[in-house]
Amino acid sequence: MEFEHIACELRPSMWKVGMDFFGSADDAEDVAQEALVQLWQYAEKLDAGRNIGGLAVRIAKHCCVDMQRKRRGIIMELMPTHERELGADASPHDQLEQTETAELLQRLINDLNPRERELFELRQLEGLSNDEIAERTGIAKASIQVMVSRARKKVFEEIRERLKK
Repeated sequence: MEFEHIACELRPSMWKVGMDFFGSADDAEDVAQEALVQLWQYAEKLDAGRNIGGLAVRIAKHCCVDMQRKRRGIIMELMPTHERELGADASPHDQLEQTETAELLQRLINDLNPRERELFELRQLEGLSNDEIAERTGIAKASIQVMVSRARKKVFEEIRERLKK
């Protein structure tokens, strides 16, 4: 019962860390949830005098970085093969271009409406099947396929438009 009380107290500050980092309420919620899970794992090891609020914020920051790294890796997988395989011997210009492309892709995903973004991320970034997404969200499989396709089309059309410029 004690941890529940602590969790209720600390959740808003962990959520704020996620919101400041990602600018998205959904991502902030994911950060707060993951940080609470990790805090729970540390709960038995904590000293009574330790600043648990500071630890909670630190854990939330680490969760943000971990989520960002995971996304960046997945986004790199979505990029064309020749752009992914630049490696350490790539010129600074090529590395910058690769980073900018990954950042653009992340911004375009973030610009989708919340439902499309959620489904796109579950399907494209987390690799869940339509059945798994339907089970998790309660949305019909046919609707999931349509919304994911629509989101994918929006993202890639915007990329094409920007490449023309």
